[in-house]
Amino acid sequence: MDTHDWSIRAKLTALVVTPVAALLALWVFTTTLTLGPALDLLVAGTFIEELGRPGGAAVAELQRERRLSVVQLAGTRTLPALAEQRQRTDATVADLRRRIGGERLRDASGDLLDRRLGELAATLDTLPAGRDLVDRRQVDPGGAGGLYTGVIEAVFQTFSAMADGPDAELNRQASALTGLGRARELLSQTDALVAGAVTRGRFAEGEHLRLVRIIGNERFLADASMTDLPMEDRAAYQRLAAGKDFVRLRAMQEALLRADPAGRPPVDGRAWVTSYEAVRQQLIDFELRQTHVLADRTMPVAITILVRLAAAGVLGLLAVVVSVLVALRVGRTLAHRLTGVRTAALEMAEHRLPDVVARLRRGEQVDVAREAPPLEYGADEIGDVGRAFNEVRRTAVSAAVDEVSLRRGLNEVFLNLARRSQGLVHRQLALLDRMERRTEDPDELADLFRVDHLATRLRRHAEDLVILAGAVPGRGWRQPVAVLDVVRGAVSEVEAYDRVDVGELQPAGLEGRAVADVIHLLAELIENATAFSPPETRVGIAGQRVPKGYVVEITDHGLGMSPGAVAEANRRLADPPDLDPTDSARLGLFVVARLAARHGIMVTLRSEQPGGLTAVVLVPTDLVTDEPPAPPVPVRRPSVPASG
Repeated sequence: MDTHDWSIRAKLTALVVTPVAALLALWVFTTTLTLGPALDLLVAGTFIEELGRPGGAAVAELQRERRLSVVQLAGTRTLPALAEQRQRTDATVADLRRRIGGERLRDASGDLLDRRLGELAATLDTLPAGRDLVDRRQVDPGGAGGLYTGVIEAVFQTFSAMADGPDAELNRQASALTGLGRARELLSQTDALVAGAVTRGRFAEGEHLRLVRIIGNERFLADASMTDLPMEDRAAYQRLAAGKDFVRLRAMQEALLRADPAGRPPVDGRAWVTSYEAVRQQLIDFELRQTHVLADRTMPVAITILVRLAAAGVLGLLAVVVSVLVALRVGRTLAHRLTGVRTAALEMAEHRLPDVVARLRRGEQVDVAREAPPLEYGADEIGDVGRAFNEVRRTAVSAAVDEVSLRRGLNEVFLNLARRSQGLVHRQLALLDRMERRTEDPDELADLFRVDHLATRLRRHAEDLVILAGAVPGRGWRQPVAVLDVVRGAVSEVEAYDRVDVGELQPAGLEGRAVADVIHLLAELIENATAFSPPETRVGIAGQRVPKGYVVEITDHGLGMSPGAVAEANRRLADPPDLDPTDSARLGLFVVARLAARHGIMVTLRSEQPGGLTAVVLVPTDLVTDEPPAPPVPVRRPSVPASG
């Protein structure tokens, strides 16, 4: 990123904004990072109400439906109780689906839980297909149990995703409760196997081995999960496991473990169901109590985190505010001081220095100390820049005074030389005029005319110096002069006068005070037209009266100028700049612009097709009169060809 062209205010703003924005972003990031875990703890109650309760209810009904499905497949008749159980299961599954799709649970869940919820919804969709297989007896009892076990496992996978909070102790307790729930699920799988075996009157092939594995996993998982519970909760579970229902159920499990794999189950079906239901309900009640206790434990942890977050947030925000205020104050002070230096520099460059130059050109006296007073900018680096600028201002004003004084002196020298040359040329022209009157020899008269023409051109160049020096040439007429005579007089001052064709000129006169300058102006334009066009081409002149005055057009057939060059020349003609001695090639245009500005004459250049250029001279109305009866200008120069 290129910052060289940035303003000082933009750079200071960047210096202020960048660290403050980084500090603010760090504060927002830290606050968000801390706020997220606190909010996760606060939504524990939402998880219990929206997922824990409906999920547990759905698991219980699915376990009952699994048992009845296994019993129906183990027997030969259809169980009416299975249809009733399916209705109860559908009601709990529908409630679970509604909670899963609700905004409350989705808004509180993280990425992992949100993904598990989607997987659970997809698994619940497989339930109708599994039921259809059971009804058509296209699956054995073990396969039917596996169908329901997969759905129940998806629910427990979702429960495990809830144990993803910021507090490790609470996560361990939540995982322990989920483990106890899984142990209860293994106990339910044992119940389904036993119910099928009792109904069939024997263990099917491989059922006893699967029963042994399930009972072992259930006991291992229950013991492992119990060790992660807090001390008092572990003691409560141990008391529960020492109850008579648990002891009786454990005894029946031991009998099943020792039973003949191919024989009849050594337990009474009704006694097993009674003990199992009692133990199952006690485990459910224990898990619900521990779930509420866990939810209550999350609240103090969340409040502690929020209190710390509030304190850190306030301190962080206070630091950001202080940083912003300090940065803004320092930045505003620097910007104000630098703006003061810039304003002073612009004031000097755009107003004070040009005003000093203009006053000097008008001949006024200028006090350098008054025009460049010292300004105070402080004692630091900016103050050093300010003091250096004070010296620059003083030097600039002194240089302007010296330059204008030098130009004034040069102008005086030019004017003095020009006046002397003018005097000599006038005396020479007068002498030539007398010699022309006395001479009767045609050859000598032609030579005198050529010398006269050279002297006339020399007079125009001498007048150029007078004009460049800012003075007025000495020639002038008191009475109006015909435009035709003015144009002829201009042509006679051009070297290649024989290439100029004076076309139709509408009769009109020109005020005497402007005659000399208009002759000079037209001569400069005609000279340019002949100089910048091929020698075999002609230069045409035409004129007519218009509502705004009198227009004279000078047209050549040379190479012309580019559009940009024409535009630049017209700009200089409309607003004549100061004389630049290094641009000597444009002295003619400068003289034309000076003469035009003196009388309010408008001169514009126009490109022609296929080539060439036309100079349009608009003489204002106040300088135009009716054509006088007789031309007052004695034409001593060579004759000018006319066309038309």
